[in-house]
Amino acid sequence: MTLLVLGLILFLGTHSFSMARKGRSALIGRVGEGPYKWLYSLLSLAGIVLMVIGYGHYRANGYIPVWDPPVWTRHLALLLVLIAFICFVAAYLPGHIKHRLKHPMLAGVKIWALAHLLANGDLGSILLFGSFLAWAVAARISVKRRDVAAQHGGTAAPAGWRNDILAIVIGVVVYVAFVLWLHPLLIGVPVLPTRA
Repeated sequence: MTLLVLGLILFLGTHSFSMARKGRSALIGRVGEGPYKWLYSLLSLAGIVLMVIGYGHYRANGYIPVWDPPVWTRHLALLLVLIAFICFVAAYLPGHIKHRLKHPMLAGVKIWALAHLLANGDLGSILLFGSFLAWAVAARISVKRRDVAAQHGGTAAPAGWRNDILAIVIGVVVYVAFVLWLHPLLIGVPVLPTRA
């Protein structure tokens, strides 16, 4: 659990620091934008590695159940994670989805974290996904306080639905690949029930 907590502090701490605009600007002014981005990326990557290793160790050696989620929460989680994947892709494809959500990446993180909180009732999962949900909510509030018109140029959604259709198709394809192969491979936990 210690590595998981250290990973969360490192990853979410790094990402939370970027919300402190004055401190971020001061640091960039001191070290330069390039070194800042490298340091930010290295600390984020180190946080991810620690979280993955720590969560894996926790699941293998110290799993602590808190509550037993009903089976229907797992089905709901599958649907919510699909929506989250579409949000993640829409963050990079300007369209109606991005225009409506304003920050689809943060929306996706909130949906993804909530889905995992619903489907997992153990202490490590509550800590991991609860931390991400709290960070995403705080990040959205922080962004909302900034000048949204300047942030997005106050522009309307682009004409047509091409990027939205692409976001949905790519999101679904990546989601299916993650559910069938990548989640068991990378996380070590099958998403779908396995046949005996």
